[in-house]
Amino acid sequence: MLRVETESFRLAEAFVIARGARTEARVLTVHAGEGRGECVPYARYGETPESVMAEIEKLGDVDRAGLQEALPGGAARNAVDCALWDAEAKAKGLRAWELAGIAAPGPVTTAYSLSLGEPAAMEAAAARHRDKPLLKIKLGGEGDMARLEAVRRGAPAARIIVDANEGWTAEVYAELAPHLVRLGVEMVEQPLPAGEDGMLSEIARPLPVCADESCHDRASLAGLRGRYDMVNIKLDKTGGLTEALALRDAAREAGFRVMVGCMVGSSLAMAPAVLVAQGAEVVDLDAPLLLAEDRDPPLRYEGTLVHPPERELWG
Repeated sequence: MLRVETESFRLAEAFVIARGARTEARVLTVHAGEGRGECVPYARYGETPESVMAEIEKLGDVDRAGLQEALPGGAARNAVDCALWDAEAKAKGLRAWELAGIAAPGPVTTAYSLSLGEPAAMEAAAARHRDKPLLKIKLGGEGDMARLEAVRRGAPAARIIVDANEGWTAEVYAELAPHLVRLGVEMVEQPLPAGEDGMLSEIARPLPVCADESCHDRASLAGLRGRYDMVNIKLDKTGGLTEALALRDAAREAGFRVMVGCMVGSSLAMAPAVLVAQGAEVVDLDAPLLLAEDRDPPLRYEGTLVHPPERELWG
């Protein structure tokens, strides 16, 4: 039987994106026997903790194969899918990657995210984290050019990617793109709103563009050709590890580069994503680094190097 509970983890400081701010990671944890999985319901996709919990509580006994038909992609299926992977691994005395038939994972380097803020605050944050090899900058509003210039002053040697969180128009993107290149930005994530991104196939893309809100699962890929160069795979969008692994392989076959990202959750949510992140061009699994408290045991981070999970945590 499945059991689901709500848990919260305090953030070290408020985390701000174009859609708002949060001071805690509010997650749902699913228990399937000895297995655990975590999801982060996301209002952008019409999810609330209550609605996702209701989806999970309606499920009867289900295995991973049956789950793919029983629930659509999204947070509910993600937590259950990951809990079932964990339960099976523990029951069989194997690791999840052995069950998946993939190579044992190694550590990967994650980006470190800087919240959206005033230029002076973002410059100070960049300066504090200038030792990080890859900074992810949250943008998406008036004054983004000043914010970018400030971050580059604060961290002159860092690699930078930016996430507009659907906050630009095609005209804004076209105006900013040459300056992104000038400032050494390596990639821009979801500059236009999903469903309103057709212009990306008609305008110059001088640096790689990554689909986030526009890419959920394998069914998304056909509509991304010619618009995007990369896809951001998040387990809360794909509906779990099962579809995430399949999406990664299908995306590569279709010629897309791969980014593996996350919602603001705990180490339990990041653990299965580390498997998907093997070989990814960009890894963004830094949420536990933003927390004031985490799971016990947590994932092991050495700076921004994140190690595969121990079996006590997951898988």
